[in-house]
Amino acid sequence: MIMSTDHVALQPASNAIPADIRCAQDYELAARRYMAEASYAYVAGGSGHDETAADNRAAFAQWSIVPRLLRPVSDGHTRISLGAVTLAHPVLLAPVAFQRLAHDAAEIATARAAAATDTCMVCSTLATRTLEDIARNAGQHKWFQLYLQPSRDATRALLAKAEQAGFGAIVVTLDASIQVASLSALRAGFRMPADCVAVNLALLAQPMPPLAPDASPIFQGTMAAAPNWQDLEWLLTQTHLPVWVKGVLHPDDAVALQAAGIDGVIVSNHGGRTLDSVPSSLSMLAAIRSAVGPNYPVLLDGGIRRGADIFKALALGADAVLVGRLQMYALSVAGALGVAHMLKLLREELEICMAMAGCATVDDIDAACLQPHYSRL
Repeated sequence: MIMSTDHVALQPASNAIPADIRCAQDYELAARRYMAEASYAYVAGGSGHDETAADNRAAFAQWSIVPRLLRPVSDGHTRISLGAVTLAHPVLLAPVAFQRLAHDAAEIATARAAAATDTCMVCSTLATRTLEDIARNAGQHKWFQLYLQPSRDATRALLAKAEQAGFGAIVVTLDASIQVASLSALRAGFRMPADCVAVNLALLAQPMPPLAPDASPIFQGTMAAAPNWQDLEWLLTQTHLPVWVKGVLHPDDAVALQAAGIDGVIVSNHGGRTLDSVPSSLSMLAAIRSAVGPNYPVLLDGGIRRGADIFKALALGADAVLVGRLQMYALSVAGALGVAHMLKLLREELEICMAMAGCATVDDIDAACLQPHYSRL
């Protein structure tokens, strides 16, 4: 029996799609057969008691899709525009750290799946493969997720690597200065394996100065290096690429970011992996869309498992969504093939929702397509 602290896969990734995969969400259950128990608990968990991670999923059940009759959709498609970029569909691969937890090929396999499905991949700062190798495999559309580093020189070096590798936008995560593994992961014995290394940070790491004996490890420790408005303003002067901000949950923050010149925001609670008991991403989406107006780019991250989830997010104001955990589950099951298949299934599920709701294009999807599901409120 493999102990929960062992990070060897229970079963090697398949070279074919398992026969029991019938929908995109099936990869979540199947992944239990392919990931070590502790690694699965870490990926599946949020923080604390996993309340927010669960709420991200539950929020979609509060809405029903209203079908419409006799609508012409035979010329339908899922294409969207984000700024100057046209994408084949409104599903992006979210930045997920340490993908070697799921598969030896890690981010390279995910990049190949993105290229094969014309999907935009957002590469994590905490990737276990180099930015250059990921970019070479990722296809036309690829963005880089940035954690601002304590040293501006280190941040500038990361930006330079991303730009030179060919990433087309910067996604700054601002809500994750503190991340603690969930209690479920800790109880499963999770610890980061020695071969899961954030290779793009390895040469940039700088030791933190020692704390005074009476100092708080949170306020004077971790948060002393947390980004502030001045850091964000500085960042905008350091790159010619579009800059997005991920981790927005308050409408006032979205408005301030819009005013500061940020190109778009991602409504996200980091998959419930930072502060537990915060609102679900979906529950804050409509208020943020209202605050920034109809034309400012807004994406949603958190809880997407089905095409119906994507449809509901688009109806409530998102221009597109990002998929995080589901890509890790698919990666663990069948590598690049699994991630590509998962994306194909999500797109087909979305197309079914659109067709039955009478929406030929993503632009046709709006709040009138939904009805509150009162029995679940």
